[in-house]
Amino acid sequence: MIEVQNISKHFGDISAISSLSFHVNRGEIFGIVGPDGAGKSTLLRLIASILSPNEGSITIKNIDVHKYPFRIKENMAYMPQRFGLYEDLTVEENIHFFGRLFGVRHKEILNRIKRLYQFSRLEPFKDRLAGKLSGGMKQKLGLACSLIHSPEVILLDEPTNGVDPVSRREFWRILYDLLSEGVTIVVSTAYLDEAERCTRVALMHSGKFLTLGTPSEIKSNIKSTLLEILSPDIWEIEKSLKGTKSYNNIIREGNAVKLFTDNQEKAKKEIIKILTGKKIRIKSIKKILPTLENCFVEIISRRNIK
Repeated sequence: MIEVQNISKHFGDISAISSLSFHVNRGEIFGIVGPDGAGKSTLLRLIASILSPNEGSITIKNIDVHKYPFRIKENMAYMPQRFGLYEDLTVEENIHFFGRLFGVRHKEILNRIKRLYQFSRLEPFKDRLAGKLSGGMKQKLGLACSLIHSPEVILLDEPTNGVDPVSRREFWRILYDLLSEGVTIVVSTAYLDEAERCTRVALMHSGKFLTLGTPSEIKSNIKSTLLEILSPDIWEIEKSLKGTKSYNNIIREGNAVKLFTDNQEKAKKEIIKILTGKKIRIKSIKKILPTLENCFVEIISRRNIK
């Protein structure tokens, strides 16, 4: 559905996107994950033809989006981080307005709006001003406005940023409903737990993809073993292990300290020796399955990326 070939984008001396190539299959959720400044928003704007690349090309359904931008508009929707809702219009007035902008006939809007209400659950609030909606409801309204022209490709730039957990879950339920209808979705996010829900994920940093694949493929490509140490003295454990050359990449989560190692049994013995020598209590030390977040941190540290 989407083909990106060797695109680069520069803003003066700053390289936002560097020689990036990838494709997005029809009917998948493609996740772009990375920290602020990684280039996620720039990449989506390039795909949406809002920005033009300095090098390379992007096609949607074999149409070059920068040579023929208006030919792909009817097949694509782009929802930026701050969607331009009109806060002095009601929910229904906003949907009608965006429908007319996309050239959808009034009668067809009335037919489509029923379905948009079904998945967004916005019908009880159709007469409420958009400015009076919660953050989560504004995002759902923004998505409904983006879908009024029935696009085949949807580009979502951090759609759940700052949204409460319940609204985030509902938003993703909507995306899965769209996916079941064959819609292709590209979503950027800073939440690694959301990336787990994507068909394929690209971990992005400084305008490049560090790795790309299904969540399970990314995890399996990390050949190291993740050890979890449970203890009431996690601060002391972190301090003690960071003082060594072998175990300076520490992940602290809750009452656990986690670290990757290439030799599980050797690492266990060394860690126990170090901690018992300092009289630090160990509740347990065991191998666990890494999350995407764990993998991202490990990839970053192994490449010595700041």
